[in-house]
Amino acid sequence: MTESSENPASKGHATPSRKEAEAARKKALKPPINRKEQLKRDREARQRIRSRQQEALRTGEERFLPLRDRGPVKRLARDYVDRRRMVSEYLLPILLLTFVLTMFPPPLATIGMYGWLGATMVTVIEQIVVIRGTKKEIGKRFPGESTGGATIYTILRTTQLRRFRLPSAQIKRFEDLPERY
Repeated sequence: MTESSENPASKGHATPSRKEAEAARKKALKPPINRKEQLKRDREARQRIRSRQQEALRTGEERFLPLRDRGPVKRLARDYVDRRRMVSEYLLPILLLTFVLTMFPPPLATIGMYGWLGATMVTVIEQIVVIRGTKKEIGKRFPGESTGGATIYTILRTTQLRRFRLPSAQIKRFEDLPERY
């Protein structure tokens, strides 16, 4: 077992030896010789940050998430959306199917148009219900917190298929919301 799985407060890797730590510190202090080397260092640093963020988006680790996904309010909004099954997450495939139906002769085209209208109406109603529920839950758990950023965050999350949502869903469908955030 790894050290990080045994103790949740651990840093996730072994402490480097003095020799390794001194070498890393000297390398960091050493100024780049030329512009090309500086660009290479900057590119490597950006890549490390991106890979850490990508891993956090898969695992839900709060510390390395991008700013738009951080915080207990956003986590509550994510969990509120992820625990539900909604028509709006299937909106894009439904609209694509109804679009294809409109290219056929009138009986199928009419079904396609009504399907388009129905899917859009159901999605709007679902969005209103989910936004109100999210705001209510945020107000109950975080009194005085702003829900402005959480509203658009909730809308965008509900329109994505569950398997493609980032950060990945950390709660199962129909599961109750955890007490703490």
